Amino acid sequence: MEEQKKLFNKGFIGITLINFIVYLVYYLLMVIIAVIAQNNLQATLGQAGLASGIYIIGTLFARLLMGKKLELYGRKAVLRYGSLFYLATTIAYFYVPSIGILYLVRLLNGFGYGTVSTATNAIVTAFIPKNQHGEGINYYGLSTSLAAAVGPFMGMILLNTTNFYFIIGFSVVLIAATTIGSFLFPVKNIHLSAEHQLALSSWSLSSFIEKKVLFITFIAFLMGLAYSSVLAFLSSYAQVIQLVDASSFFFVVYAVVITLTRPLSGRIFDSYGENYVMYPSYVFLMLGLILLSVVSTSWMLLISGALIGLGYGTFMSNGQAICLKTCDEKQIGIALSTYFIGLDLGLGIGPYLLGELRVLLSFQEIYRVAGILPITCIVLYALFYHQTMPEKMEIVQKIKE
Repeated sequence: MEEQKKLFNKGFIGITLINFIVYLVYYLLMVIIAVIAQNNLQATLGQAGLASGIYIIGTLFARLLMGKKLELYGRKAVLRYGSLFYLATTIAYFYVPSIGILYLVRLLNGFGYGTVSTATNAIVTAFIPKNQHGEGINYYGLSTSLAAAVGPFMGMILLNTTNFYFIIGFSVVLIAATTIGSFLFPVKNIHLSAEHQLALSSWSLSSFIEKKVLFITFIAFLMGLAYSSVLAFLSSYAQVIQLVDASSFFFVVYAVVITLTRPLSGRIFDSYGENYVMYPSYVFLMLGLILLSVVSTSWMLLISGALIGLGYGTFMSNGQAICLKTCDEKQIGIALSTYFIGLDLGLGIGPYLLGELRVLLSFQEIYRVAGILPITCIVLYALFYHQTMPEKMEIVQKIKE
């Protein structure tokens, strides 16, 4: 595909909108499933956490398979048929008579989501000018981060004003629109050499996982683990501390902060290097989670939402931009798949692990435990990132000079 001279071209805007809706439904359902499992299916908190997290297991399978097969099958085919499967498995939520069936539906729906999002994450890179990777990925990542804010907000509002079947019907309409859009959207597959086709057809570890991005992938896992405490349990926590009304606006504040800061963080990334955005992202997420653990008023809850937005929202897209700096075009699919495997694994395991901790700890203590994880990221990043990728620091120094 020819390199786009302008960042905001039709292809970039179109795939960003598709990505927004795909992630919107993911986050909308993620924030309500634990409550639905407890209220409608009499699940324990641990079982409810698993109902949230098992979705990510399906996503991981999709990322492993589609990261490897994306270029072989073709980006166009993966986007279109993945959208159809995502639609079919979203419709399946209408029949969940038991917790076991809910687990199955969540698993399959996660596979559909993982397939489509893997395709969109690779497709968008073809529409971003090479000298604007940081800025382009941050604007594209804004669709994901806004979905991470708008989706839970809509889910909590709908949960309090409608019922589960209305929410599913609403989600089906959104995914149907995305599916139609995926068939109308023009996607060009990249040309692979015979050698590269052979490499992707093999079953070696390198055909599934891009080793160059393993470090940032592990950091993404820890950040996802920390943020999962917000996604899975904020609704239940808000009921305990009697701030249900304010909690509905938690993700609105999150979205506003991301919208205002995302373009700037992309420019900082391109001009000064990743360290100038990554370190602040760890600090802000830590502060947001610690504040969430001591919340007693509405304004404190909303400030924690702003800090968490500055932290996790900033990290998501800039971690993705680091992957683009590391790999050539033909490895982008596997590299991004590897990165999102780490991010999604943290989001998937978190609700179950933290849900089991609820037996021993209060919600406040769980958020303090989650707040330790970004501190761990700071230490690991400071110790190992510069040493494992010294060539990147030389490039950053040249840019600064």
